[in-house]
Amino acid sequence: MSEGGEPRLKRWFGGKREPLRLTAIPRDHVVGDMLVGERLLGGRFLHGARQVALNQVDFNAAPGGDPLLERLHSFAWLRDLAAVAGREQAAPLGEAITGHWLAGDERRGQDVWNPVGWGERILYWTAYAPFILSSSDAAYRARLVNRLAAAARFLDKQADKAKPGLDRITAWAGLTVASLTLSGGVARVARAESGLLRALAQGQHEDGGLKSRAPYEQVELVDRLGLVRAAYFAARQSLPDPLEDGATSALSALHGVLMPDGGLASWQGGNPGNPARIAAIIEGCGMRARPLREARGWGYQRLSALGTIAQVDAARPPANPFSDTSFASTLAFELADGAQRLVMSCGGGAGSAGELDPGLANALRASAAHSTLILDNMNSTAMLDDGQPGKGVETVEFERGEDDGATRLTAGHDGYHRRAGLGHERRIALGNDGKEIRGEDRLVPVGRRLKRKTLPFDIRFHLAPDIEVTQTADGLGALLRSSAAPPWQFRTRGARLRVEPSLVVDAHGAPRETQQLVISDECGKEGAAVTWHFRRSS
Repeated sequence: MSEGGEPRLKRWFGGKREPLRLTAIPRDHVVGDMLVGERLLGGRFLHGARQVALNQVDFNAAPGGDPLLERLHSFAWLRDLAAVAGREQAAPLGEAITGHWLAGDERRGQDVWNPVGWGERILYWTAYAPFILSSSDAAYRARLVNRLAAAARFLDKQADKAKPGLDRITAWAGLTVASLTLSGGVARVARAESGLLRALAQGQHEDGGLKSRAPYEQVELVDRLGLVRAAYFAARQSLPDPLEDGATSALSALHGVLMPDGGLASWQGGNPGNPARIAAIIEGCGMRARPLREARGWGYQRLSALGTIAQVDAARPPANPFSDTSFASTLAFELADGAQRLVMSCGGGAGSAGELDPGLANALRASAAHSTLILDNMNSTAMLDDGQPGKGVETVEFERGEDDGATRLTAGHDGYHRRAGLGHERRIALGNDGKEIRGEDRLVPVGRRLKRKTLPFDIRFHLAPDIEVTQTADGLGALLRSSAAPPWQFRTRGARLRVEPSLVVDAHGAPRETQQLVISDECGKEGAAVTWHFRRSS
């Protein structure tokens, strides 16, 4: 934004007699990545497996979809810098990078401004102001604060143009924090928080989960709302109850998709992520909540018993405008025994610094890349080339309860109704001692006869990469060994079992070879049923 806009900014944030300044500094309690911080002090910017020398960064260039540059432009690295150095040591570096960025922003022009980027930058500029505003250079300080105010005015007009969901929430979060922390802005907090609450209502299910249904985005949502809460406290303003409720329910939904090793379940093209970062965000967000177990909108059902965790995707795939890429994972499940993952989805690279081969990334959207039943090699929901879901699952129904010493879940979807005249129903029971999980997959005739006399189906269980599999001689079971948990036995009844190669995407966004258990059979006009169970050996 041109310097000629400054008088309007001063009228928007404060009177003519009072120069623009920060009146409150939110305190971020989330501890950053110390390795990234140390590399920064050494003159290199690290993101995932990539790093670049700071003196080789072209600050005139827009991110252009490059994950490393997007991270650099977000200023989230200020948190990492603060993890390894105090203001006296880190401020010269933080201000040097910010100065180059400001000069580059002036040359990049207003056409590269976007609501999401500015929302995120405001959150970190305000929380880490001592690291970028301690300079004795008055002209630099004025330029930075004026740019922050210009961004806030931009967001006031543009925040609602961001995509519904996390993007729009981020934009309004930035404006809310700017209004709370810039001189003269408190009078405009009501408008900003109204926009933020509206964005939350649009992008969140009532149970707190984002409508994108992406766990890696849920981590960012909790982080954003934690920074907003910190700004309210710093400005000594009352946090609206609906905002506090939305933030707490967001944390509850996030807890619901965590595995005992501290990572995420691999839903919606995500992967386990960095457990240390997730733990830091949960610990530092300032909120406390219990895991969401029975999620209706968010959709992830959680069964737990003495360290054994099972999750089931009991909802339809998300679609535009809340998700650019959908996955046919309905009724898939994941299983872990303490820190040892047993059954996973193949996952994907979303939310990671690395990039997967486009062909592989597209293949990972299929039902066959999830631990569920696949009928006649069809996806439960067709996956279109533009990333959106096609025909398939419209309705998912489920019931859960506790009896006979177990937590029970019965869920079914209509994804195969029109195409095959069959419904898929999955029943799962986790014993209260955590030692056994029993399952049954049923194909139930609906409406009309099958197009063919029989249809083949497979039930797949993708295993964690560190699981050693030994199949039993009768072809109906397997022994699963790992270094982090006792052995588990798998048995099936009603169909033959085989072991096949598979892959899962690890926490760094890289594919790793593994194996899968595959039960194969055929379904006739009367339907079919296959039972299976996992049992801990000790």
